Amino acid sequence: MDQERLSLLALHFTPGVGDFLLKQVVSYCGSAEDVFKTSKGKLLKIPGVGEFSAEAIMNGKTFHEAEKELLKAEKSDTEILFFTDKKYPHRLKSIDDAPALIYYKGNQNLNVAKSVAIVGTRQATEYGKHMVEKICEELVPHQALIVSGLAYGIDIHAHKFALKHGLATVGVMGSGMDIIYPAVHKDTTTKMINHGALITENKFGTKPDAHNFPARNRIIAGLCDALIVVEAAEKGGALITAEIANSYNKDVFAVPGNLGQTYSEGCNKLIKINKANLYTSIKDLEYIMSWSAQIGATQTTLELTQFEPDEQKVLSILKERNAPVMIDELSFKSNIPPSLLASLLLTLEFKNAVKSLPGKMFALR
Repeated sequence: MDQERLSLLALHFTPGVGDFLLKQVVSYCGSAEDVFKTSKGKLLKIPGVGEFSAEAIMNGKTFHEAEKELLKAEKSDTEILFFTDKKYPHRLKSIDDAPALIYYKGNQNLNVAKSVAIVGTRQATEYGKHMVEKICEELVPHQALIVSGLAYGIDIHAHKFALKHGLATVGVMGSGMDIIYPAVHKDTTTKMINHGALITENKFGTKPDAHNFPARNRIIAGLCDALIVVEAAEKGGALITAEIANSYNKDVFAVPGNLGQTYSEGCNKLIKINKANLYTSIKDLEYIMSWSAQIGATQTTLELTQFEPDEQKVLSILKERNAPVMIDELSFKSNIPPSLLASLLLTLEFKNAVKSLPGKMFALR
C-alpha cells in the first residue's frame, strides 16, 4: 500500500484537520508522510495548528481507518484523488475551500478544455426540461463536460440529455460513493460511469444528509467554467450554487422565465440584480466565454519561441486549456507572482497574443 497516499487519507480523517489545514501542513512538511514524523513543537509552529490538532496528528490513530477506506475504494473501482495528484481537477486546485481529496468513479478526464454546470429546481417544468436539452444539444460542437448534482428535476435531466447527445457528464454526490441518492437514478449513474464520472468528497457509508448538499454545491461551482441556472425558485440550492460560482469569479448564466411563475423567480432575479448573464441560446455563452464552436480548434498559431520564457509559460497554459483562464489560476500554474503576472499579461496584450476578458480572465487571441 502506497505509504504517502495512506498518510494523506489518515491526515484527512484526523480530528481538527480540515481541507485547508491539511494542505497547509503538507506544504510546510513536504509530504503527508513527513507530517506524521514531525515533532509536536514544530507542528505547533505551522499557522492554523493548535494543541488539539497537533495531538491528534501525533497519536496517528486514523491509519487503521484509512487502510480500510483504501480497501473499500479498491474493491468498488473507486479512485481517491488527492489535491497533489495530476488527475485532480485543476479548476478546484485554484479554490481556497476545495476538498483536499475526492472519490472518483468513471472514465472521464476532469481537466477537459470546457466545462459547463447546469443546475435548477427539483420541480422542473416542461419548459425547463426543454431548455436543458436545448443547452446540451447546442454544446455538442464544443464537446463541453456537463456537471450537475444528480438531484431530481433539472439536475438529472442535465445528465440524461448530456448522455443522449453524446456529451460526457459528471455527477457530484452529497453522499458516499456507495450510496446513490436518489436511488431511482441508479440506472443513469451506471451510464454516467461509462461516459463520464461520479465524484464525492464524502467517505464510504456517508448518508445524503441535508448539510452535505451546500458543500456539494461548491464542488459543482468549482468544476465548471460557466454555470447555467435553468429554473429556480426565489430561494433554494440552485441560487446557493450560483452565489458560490460568483464568489469563485465563474461566469453565471440564467435562463429567463415567465413572470409570475414560481420557478422563474430565481432566474429572473439573478438577471435583474446582475448576478447572472441572460441565457437565450449558445451564442450568449460563446460571446461571454469567447468560445469557438470548432471542436478541437486551437485559438492561436503563435510560435512560442519568439516569446520570453515566462511569456511562453503563460501562453502554453492558455493554449492547452483552449478557454479563458482566471489570473489567479495562471499565477498558480505558471508559478509567477500575481504582481509580475499582471505586467506580463499587459505586455502580451500589446503583442496581440492574449486578450483580457471580464472577471480577470484571459484567453489567446
